[in-house]
Amino acid sequence: MPAPALSGRSQPPLIRALSLPALKAAVEAHLRYLKGLPGGARANLSYVDLDNVNLEGVDLSEADLTGVRLAGALLARAVLTRATLYGADLRDADLREANLARCDLRGACLRGANLGGADLSGCDLREGVIATQDSVDGFRILQHRARQGELEHAVTRGARLDGAQVGGGFARVADLTDADLAGVSLKGARLNRATLDGANLSRANLYNADLGGASLRRAVLTGADLAGTTFEGADLTQVLRAPPPIVYVDDAPLHEILEAHELYVGSDGRDGAPAKVPAVDFRPLRRLRGRRLAGLSAPGAVFFGMDLENVQLQGANLVDADLRGVNLRGADLCGARLVGARLSRADLSGARLGPLTIAQGRVLRTDLSRAALHGADLSGADARRARLIDADLTRCRLEGCDLTNAELPEGVEG
Repeated sequence: MPAPALSGRSQPPLIRALSLPALKAAVEAHLRYLKGLPGGARANLSYVDLDNVNLEGVDLSEADLTGVRLAGALLARAVLTRATLYGADLRDADLREANLARCDLRGACLRGANLGGADLSGCDLREGVIATQDSVDGFRILQHRARQGELEHAVTRGARLDGAQVGGGFARVADLTDADLAGVSLKGARLNRATLDGANLSRANLYNADLGGASLRRAVLTGADLAGTTFEGADLTQVLRAPPPIVYVDDAPLHEILEAHELYVGSDGRDGAPAKVPAVDFRPLRRLRGRRLAGLSAPGAVFFGMDLENVQLQGANLVDADLRGVNLRGADLCGARLVGARLSRADLSGARLGPLTIAQGRVLRTDLSRAALHGADLSGADARRARLIDADLTRCRLEGCDLTNAELPEGVEG
């Protein structure tokens, strides 16, 4: 006797399958769409199962990826600008150096995703819920249930989130170490125990945010809206706030000390006086472009975000200095001591980092041992014989950089 038929109708799955040939065709048509060529069509990959797919370097700008499943997918260096990823499942995805600028990532699941060096500027990372209406069962909610053994946080070390809208849920489960959060909106966000070490929160909106127990070591809070912000139990070691309008060293204004130093350099020591300014904040000067500051002694000094293009700092002592985001294009740093200096996202393109001749047969090498250079631009720089022992060169641009006979960190080839 045949089994009785089930009453009603079966519910179609919310997530659909897509063959690899169909995916390839959709990507190729999307590229034609982006270029304005015949036969182009905007990719609609909403609610498609693309778990563990390889899309490294692919250009899916402006694509519709609502509710897509990309868990474990390879998306390193992918271009996803202005794409819709609302409610997408990006767990454990490799998104290193991907361009996600101005993406709609509301409600996206990023647990375990690697967003190291990714561009998330201007994107929307607030909470969101996807619900689809069904005539039989009413609203169906797309949920990303936690899986046993998965990471609870997204890795966003060195990522750019400037101008992004970030919900407290994302910030609590993200490692935001060294992230660029300039101008980010975190109004009222709960950031308890968040990791924000070295993060750039310049001009961020932290109105009524809860940063209780958060780690903010060396974070930058210059110009941030901190009205009503809670910092109870937070680690604020070496946090950078707005600098004073004028910096004095031994009752002398810093700009006068540097003028005397330049006179000393220009007169071969006959006039002026050498500057020794440890742990001084140079930011009130804003720029030192083209200044003659050879031999400057400024260990632990702060130059964050300043313009030092073409500056002369031969043989300078800049041990442990904060040079994050500094413009050092074409700078002469031959023989400088930069041990432990923080140079993340600094522009050192065309800089001179080779040895400094101090006498016949004697040279002083530029020492960048243990320096943090992640995300820095060293393209076209001269770094011959430079010491880079244990330096962090993660995501560092080295195109055209001369590293002949340089002492490089383990795993890096010249």
